[in-house]
Amino acid sequence: MKLNSVKTIGKSDFVNMGPVRLRQPVPTEEIPLVDPFVLLHHYGPYEISELNNPFDLGPHPHRGFEPVTFLIEGEQLHRDSLGNESIVRSGDVQWTTAGRGIIHAEGPTKDFVKRGGTLEGIQLWLNLPSEKKMIPANYQHVSSKQFETVTSKDKKVKIQVIAGNLEEARGLISTQTPVNAFMMDVEPDGKYDLPIPKSHKALIYLLKGKVKVNGVKLEKNEQQIIVFEQDGDGIHIEGFSESKLLFLSGEPFNEKIASWGPYVMNSQTEIMEALRDYQSGKMGYLPS
Repeated sequence: MKLNSVKTIGKSDFVNMGPVRLRQPVPTEEIPLVDPFVLLHHYGPYEISELNNPFDLGPHPHRGFEPVTFLIEGEQLHRDSLGNESIVRSGDVQWTTAGRGIIHAEGPTKDFVKRGGTLEGIQLWLNLPSEKKMIPANYQHVSSKQFETVTSKDKKVKIQVIAGNLEEARGLISTQTPVNAFMMDVEPDGKYDLPIPKSHKALIYLLKGKVKVNGVKLEKNEQQIIVFEQDGDGIHIEGFSESKLLFLSGEPFNEKIASWGPYVMNSQTEIMEALRDYQSGKMGYLPS
């Protein structure tokens, strides 16, 4: 396997999003975009209780992209203007196609807040190409136990295939564009060669632990994200402690992006249209 060259190595610094303090590895000054991935937030771990519940997001709109939640730990309630209501638990994935417009709300369930616990997850914004930005909205929720997994020959690397495919495993999430999304658990001394389609841009993000990827050390609170060039066949991963990583790859669109708040479009005119459509009720309704 010819290893992909490392394009950029980045940190995962904290930012404030209203009352929520979370890590934002994308976008940053060094990594403004990994087309088609426009935003990556790592929230938590938060110790949730009746006295501390910062991650309770009331109804808000989206258009033009796919907001995705990988819940690492905890329990969240999802509601949306399509009428969906589901409890997302540790290891589950919710994949929303905002398309022409959706209103949703998410936050720890009342039972989880009452009993207390740890909440941690990844929020990913996956762009949609211009011809699909106004498709009907859709929601997918897949529980952790439903996903197929791939195990390395040394039995020390387990890969949950969420979207796309790896070896004989196929992801259960239906995607609008070619995308691979894998959650990886790596034990000390675990090794795995992960293939990357030549047409994909790819990144790997460390949630916890310590690994080497193509000879580059990733460790929490230091270097946590690597973006790769499209010049090889894949990456080599070595574990040095109990580690968890998110791998993402997708075919880039190479289109102009105009974003504002909860909308990701191709022009400022389309952003203004999204604002008007939300205010006039064209994205639906969701009670608080």
